[in-house]
Amino acid sequence: MRVLVTGGAGFIGSHVVEALAAAGHEPVVYDVRRDARSDVRDLDALRRALPGVDAVCHQAAMVGLGTGFADAPEYVSRNDLGTAVLLTALAETGVHRLVLAGSMVVYGEGRYGCARHGVVRPGPRAVPDLAAGRFDPPCPRCGTALEPGLVGEDAPLDPRNVYATTKLAQEHLAAAWARATGGSAVSLRYHNVYGPRMPRDTPYAGVASFFRSALARGEAPRVFEDGRQRRDFVHVRDVAAANVAALEATPAPGALTAYNTGSGEPHTVGEMARALAQACGGPEPVVTGEYRLGDVRHITADSARLRAELGWRPAVGFADGMREFARAGLRAEQDPAIP
Repeated sequence: MRVLVTGGAGFIGSHVVEALAAAGHEPVVYDVRRDARSDVRDLDALRRALPGVDAVCHQAAMVGLGTGFADAPEYVSRNDLGTAVLLTALAETGVHRLVLAGSMVVYGEGRYGCARHGVVRPGPRAVPDLAAGRFDPPCPRCGTALEPGLVGEDAPLDPRNVYATTKLAQEHLAAAWARATGGSAVSLRYHNVYGPRMPRDTPYAGVASFFRSALARGEAPRVFEDGRQRRDFVHVRDVAAANVAALEATPAPGALTAYNTGSGEPHTVGEMARALAQACGGPEPVVTGEYRLGDVRHITADSARLRAELGWRPAVGFADGMREFARAGLRAEQDPAIP
């Protein structure tokens, strides 16, 4: 299969390219950093790139929470306009298979259970609560403490920041394309991806990169809130393998199918910072109590659907992955459009 990989020179995209080649496919890199003409917002460039392509693996996006609402036009342009232009090119050239780099941020907060009211969905956390160190959202009905759980693909979608909103819009665009053309679209909702080639020292990088960069400078990782926020840290090679599995699966024409893509092993941000610090032999993390509006407290995946339907299994465990990541090289600061 000949597969065009947008963002194929970036962090995740480069691993997808390697995984495709190892599986016997022919990856074609389409990346603005490799060729300034390879912008997903350039319809003519896409028309030139797509002939002979069997499928597209769409990794190019402006990633991360960003630095404020001033980033909104750029997020929408790169993520949503870029996806719309790409889908237009697919419709014109008759390419009918798409795998999209989705994100767990489309859920907002994760799944929570209340002892009295069952599964509930807390609203956005209030600034006075965050400032006072009350980081865990209470039950919206009775105000008592909640128990976080695993969120499934059928959970209500509630993006809490600009980046999350654009990732959900990408899915809606891909679903509309699939219905209109009979194409097959898969969205892999990545959880917290980490591993070799993460970008360093950029506000758009993931938390693992922030901690790793600090340790490389001999500084203590700075952990926001109380460090107890739960995430699912999934290794980039496992994410690349999920992309290959999605491309090789029997397509579902006329629809978009979403799959959570996580390790299935929830860990706190504080645990991750400590594991990296120990592996690097660096200073212990510092828990700052700081917070960012738009962050969610707990979001961890139920990836059972991906395992059951596509036969995917994560191969890199948390401890081994963190030890490898502590020794791995990081990429120089890069354009935020290259994940």
